[in-house]
Amino acid sequence: MSFSFPVSPAVKARLEKLGLYGDADLALHLPLRWEDETRVTAIRDLIPGQQAVVQAKVMEAEVLYRPRRQLVATVADDGGELIVRFLNFYPSQVQSLKPGRLFRIVGEVRGGFFGLEMVHPRCQPIQPDTPLPDRLTPVYPTTAGLGQAGLRKLVDKALHALDLAETLPQEIYAGMDLPGFAEALLQLHHPDSGLPLALLESREHPAFRRLAYDELLAQQFSLRLAREARASRRATPLKPGKFPQALLSALPFRLTAAQENAWREISGDLSGARPMRRLLQGDVGSGKTVIAALACLQAIESGMQAAIMAPTEILAEQHFSKLRGWFEPLGIEIAWLTSALTPAQKKQTVARIAAGEAGVAVGTHALFQKNVHFRNLGLAIVDEQHRFGVRQRLALSEKGAEPHQLMLSATPIPRTLAMSYFADLDVSTINELPPGRTPVATKLVADTRREEILRRVQAVCREGGQAYWVCPLIEESEKIDLQTALDTHAMLQAHLPELRVGLVHGRMKPSEKQAVMAAFQANRINLLVSTTVIEVGVDVPNASLMVIEHAERFGLSQLHQLRGRVGRGARESVCILLFQNPLSEDARSRLRIIYESADGFEIARRDLLLRGPGELLGARQSGAPMLRFANPERDRDLLERAARLGPELIERRPEAVAAHLERWLGARAGFSAG
Repeated sequence: MSFSFPVSPAVKARLEKLGLYGDADLALHLPLRWEDETRVTAIRDLIPGQQAVVQAKVMEAEVLYRPRRQLVATVADDGGELIVRFLNFYPSQVQSLKPGRLFRIVGEVRGGFFGLEMVHPRCQPIQPDTPLPDRLTPVYPTTAGLGQAGLRKLVDKALHALDLAETLPQEIYAGMDLPGFAEALLQLHHPDSGLPLALLESREHPAFRRLAYDELLAQQFSLRLAREARASRRATPLKPGKFPQALLSALPFRLTAAQENAWREISGDLSGARPMRRLLQGDVGSGKTVIAALACLQAIESGMQAAIMAPTEILAEQHFSKLRGWFEPLGIEIAWLTSALTPAQKKQTVARIAAGEAGVAVGTHALFQKNVHFRNLGLAIVDEQHRFGVRQRLALSEKGAEPHQLMLSATPIPRTLAMSYFADLDVSTINELPPGRTPVATKLVADTRREEILRRVQAVCREGGQAYWVCPLIEESEKIDLQTALDTHAMLQAHLPELRVGLVHGRMKPSEKQAVMAAFQANRINLLVSTTVIEVGVDVPNASLMVIEHAERFGLSQLHQLRGRVGRGARESVCILLFQNPLSEDARSRLRIIYESADGFEIARRDLLLRGPGELLGARQSGAPMLRFANPERDRDLLERAARLGPELIERRPEAVAAHLERWLGARAGFSAG
């Protein structure tokens, strides 16, 4: 991919900063907004705070040095005068602003000490008969050193140089009332002056919908082709045996119907020679770990090894402790590998994995380091998969010849997101909680009622319960005035001297974190002050109260994950969202959603509408084709149509699919999720 017209090395570097590497990228670099420069406003009719176009002659211009160096010009039309001020300027600008010269001036009007003024407006010298633009003026996302005028010229060159012919057969658009590709691009880069700005900016305009649909089709093609490429590869079939049934018989609980269904799907995949790529999603506490354990046992029984990778040491150790309790009675060795081990311990663990003595290896990113080798890895499991990049997950899977892969997610993925970003995966869903999980009451409390909350914590702990107090930062930030975990820990110790108050945060040594968590699980700590390191994986059934400090600063999925740390035992559980006024509209919306719903799928759906897919996808976006124009939830009808027609077109018109992918993904057209 390249530019078909001359571009200087400096401009090329700036374009690449914007992710623009060729003509097609420039053509699809849509405006952020549009300005209406088709009408001139008389100076006497200007209103402060509004953007306006003025046509006026320069009366005088001079460089002033107090209170700071600035270029100030007075311009006038038949009805009044306007001050034009430049705080940063070039000598050429001083030369151009000659008295008597006519300019078209575009900028925001402000009230100044000497009357109305514009600061740093765009000034274009004109003749009295210079026509006004007949279309809206695009304003593009840009970077330092690349001005709007220069970028507009480059975009126009790309539009003229490109072949904008249709890539796909017309029946794909039948009955949709959408413009052609070329027409849609031209409408968005140079909209007609009569077009309402609100319609354009809402992205409901048919031209936007056309590009959103084309983009969704490209995404579907890419992911479906990745899925087909995987189907042609071969993995070792892992046949079910007696180990999974032995574990199920030993457990003190029965699987829910949703767990049984998920296990049936996963076990069936493992039995085949096609490499499994399955996502197991379920709300907080729905019982994904036991399904992962059963999958490990099926691999071990077939003479293969399994690996479980978690994003944090706390979560990895939770898995290790739970699996060791389940597997050791079956005579299965389990290895534990994290950066917290001493060099000697690491060396010994790595040797056990390489020799095949350890049937299962559990750890953090340490598992995919170069010095770690498996004797015969048959199954790679990644927990909280959105916390890892595609390359990290591939690095783990490359430890085996063609291992089956299972990804776990406690952040439920809305159906539209699964259809778009996860079309290359099979998805199993656990949509019910095991019996015995108590509903968590959620309360919104202003931080002015802190004393009342302290009394609540004290009462819960005196009755034998335990509590979390979660803070968003570890140490003071000069930019954001937030209560920190360190200060909160000190405050709680001072206010509640009879309680044993622990502290855990991301900058502690792994061994220190493990010691604190072990003490909390053993009820030697009543109240645990923490950052979000306890967001996932922590299972303390006796903890029934959670206070989240500055809840307005957290994302929806984080709040839901944190809330899931309580309600795991028989005690009535409460999550208190402590917020600071005044709340932004966005923060108010998030808190209202988390207060009204305990359903992870509904929360994820509304999060997608509020914030887009980035937060829910996490690091997966580093490998999957990201959507620039379409939103899976907003454009659900387009997505469903693209998902339905995508496989059919791949089979019937492969050459058209290839051309469409080249236009939309370019160098990324060969994307494969592994």
